[in-house]
Amino acid sequence: MKCLFTILSPVITAFIITVALLHSPVNKNLLSQHSSTLIDMPEKTGEPDLLTYPSPALLNHAGVSTSQVLTLKEAYRGYFDIGVAVSGRALKTDEGAFILQQFNSLTAENAMKPGVLQPKQGVYNWREADSIAAFARRNGLKLRGHTLCWHQQVPAWFFYDANNNLVNKEELLRRLQEHITTVVTRYKDVVYAWDVVNEVISDNPAEVYRNSLWYQIAGEDFISKAFEYAHAADERALLFYNDYNEISATKRAKIITMIKNLQQKGVPIHGVGLQAHWSVTEPVEEQLDATLEDFSKLGLKMHITELDVSVHKKEHNARQRLPTDSDTLYTTEKETAQTVAYKMFFRLFRKYRKYISSVTFWNISDRHSWLDYFPVNKRKDYPLLFDKNLQPKQAYWEVVKFQ
Repeated sequence: MKCLFTILSPVITAFIITVALLHSPVNKNLLSQHSSTLIDMPEKTGEPDLLTYPSPALLNHAGVSTSQVLTLKEAYRGYFDIGVAVSGRALKTDEGAFILQQFNSLTAENAMKPGVLQPKQGVYNWREADSIAAFARRNGLKLRGHTLCWHQQVPAWFFYDANNNLVNKEELLRRLQEHITTVVTRYKDVVYAWDVVNEVISDNPAEVYRNSLWYQIAGEDFISKAFEYAHAADERALLFYNDYNEISATKRAKIITMIKNLQQKGVPIHGVGLQAHWSVTEPVEEQLDATLEDFSKLGLKMHITELDVSVHKKEHNARQRLPTDSDTLYTTEKETAQTVAYKMFFRLFRKYRKYISSVTFWNISDRHSWLDYFPVNKRKDYPLLFDKNLQPKQAYWEVVKFQ
């Protein structure tokens, strides 16, 4: 069990800093002008009430005074929402209070995917998704739904009948409609945007659409139908197409062509989600600038939906572990490269603020990331702005200190 001093020391530190500022003639006006930039105490929600951000030692190291401390959501107020992908478990730990300090939007990392929500036909597993939705409601956070139609994490029953034969197009679309209608209706009071269709564009330059079972059975029609079903269930929800490797000019052109075709058909699509699983080696500035410019011309909203920045060289496919993969220390060189990358990415996000209305990080801190298992299983990565102790890294300061 943690000693009482360990638990209370961050709170005591924040209190002492505030008192000192209040009693300093020099800082009274500063405190008044920047009161919204001081550390936000978490609301009383039943989650752990711990103030973990940031330690005075780290402020010193970063050359930042306490009166300059901005949370992510405060730094980007007036620019775009700052979101984070979460699990239900994380919300019950010290990360729950931390999320309230830093973020104003949530995405369910896995809990709203078809394979989790409806593992068997007609049998829904609402528990984790409901807990995330309840957390968002209690704390006034926006919630993005992810995802309604995907070729992964989707149960086989969508595609096969009782005799293990592929269903026909009509039956597949009926099952898709039932799933989307049920899920969107359940969360229509709290989910303001959905990643309706996820990753249907092929990475193969010779193909347009991914050759998934969705496509094999229904052709491209399942894409427009998914948007129509979601819109019918909640006319107010913003509906997004979401994909990765959007920085590839070839793949990007295919995504844009598909979206334009949907627009011409009158399909209710309101935005495009750029997953932004990037690294310290890509994208370069010119590449990202061209990407954001191309998508901005669609006239739709843009969301950065799954941002992380690997400290390893970017690889697009899973592979076996190599001897060189044992070098997983978070070195000064890696930290510096990551800081440079994050600074550039957010500079361009701000440049396109007219079109970008949300930036979501894929996981909370380096305590846990899917990149610890991809492209190399159990190779530690450090892709986020906070370390395993929820303390801001060097890149954090470059992201928030732009003003």
